[in-house]
Amino acid sequence: MNDMTPLFARAQDYNQIKQVIAEISERPADEHDFEKIARDIGLNQRQLTALFQRWAGITPKAFSQCVTLNRARKMLKENVPLLDASYELGLSSAARLYDLFVTHDGMPPGVYRAKGEGLEIRYGFHPSPFGQALIMVTDYGLAGQAFCDEGEEKFALEDMQKRWPNAHYVEAEPNEISHWASRIFDPQKWNIDDPVRIVMIGTDFEVRVWETLLRIGPGQATTYGDIASSIGKPKAARAVGAAVGRNPISFVVPCHRVIGKNAKLTGYHWGLTRKQAILGWEAALVGDA
Repeated sequence: MNDMTPLFARAQDYNQIKQVIAEISERPADEHDFEKIARDIGLNQRQLTALFQRWAGITPKAFSQCVTLNRARKMLKENVPLLDASYELGLSSAARLYDLFVTHDGMPPGVYRAKGEGLEIRYGFHPSPFGQALIMVTDYGLAGQAFCDEGEEKFALEDMQKRWPNAHYVEAEPNEISHWASRIFDPQKWNIDDPVRIVMIGTDFEVRVWETLLRIGPGQATTYGDIASSIGKPKAARAVGAAVGRNPISFVVPCHRVIGKNAKLTGYHWGLTRKQAILGWEAALVGDA
């Protein structure tokens, strides 16, 4: 495989992108000095613009608008009716075109109660547009996907293994992990006729929350309270928040699209900067950045 395929190129760009995102996220969009931001990472403004165009297809200024509070409020407003409608009705917006087209199954409850005993999980790391991606696969489908920075792979793997400590872990063949990475992160591979198959391993409540996350389209957002209401537990926003935080299939099951009731971009298990990067990248995909 050519190491300069688009996926590898975007992964390399992310090493610089994350520094820029961290800086632009500290102040409103109209206060950003992109010339200074470019200098801080050893580039000129033209090079910074080219960097963002390669990575997300938009300018740094457009991206900065995607991660401001106003953008979050707009996303929230757009998504209010989404959880009240049946997913089978589809979405009228262009966001539907960029859905991951995920199909999923719940693992038999006994597997969760046994903490994965008897289950083989194959794993490996692969570059992604948001840093190193840990991908965990079973014969049932994708069971885990996490992120980390280079050099933190061991910690990321141990963190995920704690979820199913009795499972049997085997390092996967590179080609298998490369195939899954391409299916997950390359929008050109998102195909309704060939959906990404995932398997959810959690409590009944957690699986209900994670299934609800799949109904939030790219470029949209919802709150913990809205999810609680949508599953018939309007007073369980805190429990929903805990379940969202335990989502083991990052990006594919889009816990990054959940924000606080005050429209703030609240925490993310794999880092708030990465959450902001994903939201901006998706906003560029659906063409409303």
